Order: sequence, then C-alpha cells, then structure tokens
Amino acid sequence: MKKKILVVVLNSVKDIADEIVILDSGSTDRTKEIASEYDKVKFYTHNFDGHIQQKNRAKNLATYDWVLSLDADEALDEELRKNILSLKGKWDKDGYYMNRLTNYCGHWVRHSNWYPDRKLRLWNKSKGEWRGINPHDKFEMYEGDKVTGYLKGNILHYSYYTLDDHYRQVEYFTNIASKAYFEKGIRAYYWNLLVNPVAKFIDHYLLHLGFLDGKAGWNIARISAYATYLKYKKIMDLQNKNSLHSN
Repeated sequence: MKKKILVVVLNSVKDIADEIVILDSGSTDRTKEIASEYDKVKFYTHNFDGHIQQKNRAKNLATYDWVLSLDADEALDEELRKNILSLKGKWDKDGYYMNRLTNYCGHWVRHSNWYPDRKLRLWNKSKGEWRGINPHDKFEMYEGDKVTGYLKGNILHYSYYTLDDHYRQVEYFTNIASKAYFEKGIRAYYWNLLVNPVAKFIDHYLLHLGFLDGKAGWNIARISAYATYLKYKKIMDLQNKNSLHSN
C-alpha cells in the first residue's frame, strides 16, 4: 500500500514541480525504483538523525527558492494542486498555509482536532526553517516582516491503515518525544499520567467533536490519550534511570 501511495504523491506534484527532491533514509522497499520512473526526481540518501534535521537537509538540497514540502504519505488534492499551479511564479507572500485532511483506516477525519490541521508547507526556503521538538516538526519563518497566506484545498494524508499501524507509530513517536523532552529539561510527574491523558481524550472526542467521526473518532481519542500517557511514562523512566546513574 505504501508503494502505491508514493505513486499518488509523485503524480500529484509532477506537473507543478520543476524538480522533485526525495531524501531517503535507507528504505528497503521499491522507493528508489519507483522514483526513478519520474524524470524530475533527484534522489538522495542520508542516515536518519531526526525529523527536523532531515527536513532541513532536504530543504537545502532543493535547487529553487520556492519549496513545497510533503511527507511520503501526503499528496495534493485537485483543488490545492490547481491553486498552487495558478500561483506559481506570481508569489505575493513569503509562505502559504494549507489544510491537511487525514485518512484514518479508510475514514476521512474532519473533526477530532485533526482537521483542518493547517500546515505551512509552501515557502521561500530562505525565509525560514524546520523547528520544533522531534518528532513534531514544523516550519517557522525567520523573525522579521514575513507575510504568509492561505491556499484552498487539502494535503491528503494517508496515515494509518489499521489500528496496529497507529499503535506502532505511538510507540515510535513516544520513544523520540520522551527523549527530546527530557533533553530539553521537561520533567514528568505522577499526576501527568492521569490528568494529561484524560484532557487529551476530552479535547479530541468532545471539544473537537471527535464523536462525529464515528468509530474512527473514538479510536483516535482513546489511542491519543494512551500516547500521552506513554510519553509521560517514558519521561519518568528516563528521570528514574538518570537518578540511579547520579547516585
């Protein structure tokens, strides 16, 4: 399925891009083979050393000033593709936000705090960089008089095909996030293990109307709550491990 999505991604940008930069971190599927079928692709490899680091590396590999940044599981819908194409070469802003619409186990999620999920993904690469706390990267404009706009249409995000996919991603992301938070001096306490997960569930399922997403909304809310619990639990484990080594 992921191989098919890569084809969808590349087909959605091939007519609007002057080049397509792919930065691969050692995948063992047919990524390079599929990419080689597109004449605009420039394929690079680099060992993965962080989401933020890898995305800034890809930004700097781009030849042109203007960059549209997509993950390997994201594609443009037809409305967004046409709007970008009509604006190309007539940029009147320094960067553009766009909505991201996520497909979760076959359901397009329009609530649950997952939509509109605005992302700054089209920008002049000299005006900003990727920042944040891994694995939650975000592109930020440099300080100064930078002007951003908004484009209609959606980035189509093909996220999870099964609940197992979601749980595996939770395990992976919480491993990265807990270490990043701990290294930044953020600490966890026992009350975080109860209060934060409950707050997360209420936010997704009630405040952001996740119940309108049906079964998908329920699963997103409960697994997101579990992910919040797991992140703080892993931070506490790191704290305890550090305390033992200090004694």
